[in-house]
Amino acid sequence: MKYFFTSISEPSQGLPHFVALGFVDDQLFSSYDSHSQRVKPRISWMEKFGKDNPQYWDTQTQGVRDSEEASRENLEILRNRYNQSEGLHTWQNMYGCELWGDGSKGGFNQYGYEGKTFITFDKETLTWVAPDPLARITQRKWDADLGWNQGQKTYLEEICIEWLEKYLSYGNETLLRTETPKVTVSSRTEVDDGMETHICQVHGFYPREIDASWTRDGEVWLQDTLHESVAPNADGTYHYWISVKIDPKERDHYRCHVEHDSLQEPLDLELKEPTDSKSNLGLIIGYVAAALVPVGVIAGILLVFFTSDKGSNSSGQVFCSAVKGRRRKTVLVLAKKIALP
Repeated sequence: MKYFFTSISEPSQGLPHFVALGFVDDQLFSSYDSHSQRVKPRISWMEKFGKDNPQYWDTQTQGVRDSEEASRENLEILRNRYNQSEGLHTWQNMYGCELWGDGSKGGFNQYGYEGKTFITFDKETLTWVAPDPLARITQRKWDADLGWNQGQKTYLEEICIEWLEKYLSYGNETLLRTETPKVTVSSRTEVDDGMETHICQVHGFYPREIDASWTRDGEVWLQDTLHESVAPNADGTYHYWISVKIDPKERDHYRCHVEHDSLQEPLDLELKEPTDSKSNLGLIIGYVAAALVPVGVIAGILLVFFTSDKGSNSSGQVFCSAVKGRRRKTVLVLAKKIALP
């Protein structure tokens, strides 16, 4: 389960000041923005969860609204601390916890400013780590609050796990499903040097974890290869592509190798002689560009909950869950009003 909240100082048309997105196994399950002012379900099993827990969405909405207000103050505090002029600035926070198949647990809490790590929580030592010198002002103050830090650890390792199990009881049928990848190979001949570029497209698979690579004589081949990150499709599945540039005389030595939980045996696709020197590459470029549209939107709004310079102990919570192959992974986000000195 993941929650990403992002706050920006200069909202523009189509881009709100504050956005909160919840993901279950990278599937969008809830959303909030400063335009709608409401946390809403984005997946069917969360709609059922809301019906069985009538106060849930109201409670979540109030917590996120508090975080939205706090984020505005944080942006101003940090802009002044860094002696920056007014303009576009971002404040981000991500909270998380994990429950693995063997019963082990994990969790994290990290904040970012201007797209860079600002401060992170080490739950084993109950201290904060500040890579940025100006973040050490905050680090010293937060390290002094031992009770709150212990509460962070307890929340990540206990309360968050309890909520994860609640969500899994509703979403397991969806989260544990598998969708078999569709794999195709397209090719083109380079005009300048006569080399061939082959693109292996893997589409429509679930869960997200996949092992796709080019092999030469059965061994993974990394030379002259390019690849895209695994990205989501609109239907909740994923896609991925990887290309390789080779000498046509060596074509028979290469295969596109794919391994996935939905496959009983790995796939190995042979390369074919290019039939068109232009259209295939254009197709893959267009495909990738189209896929990047929703991904770019999501990537631009990664934030979960925010702090403020008020010394309140109130908090708001939002939760989400994920299943990674045969393991379960959940990221929980918690907002707590604390001081940013």
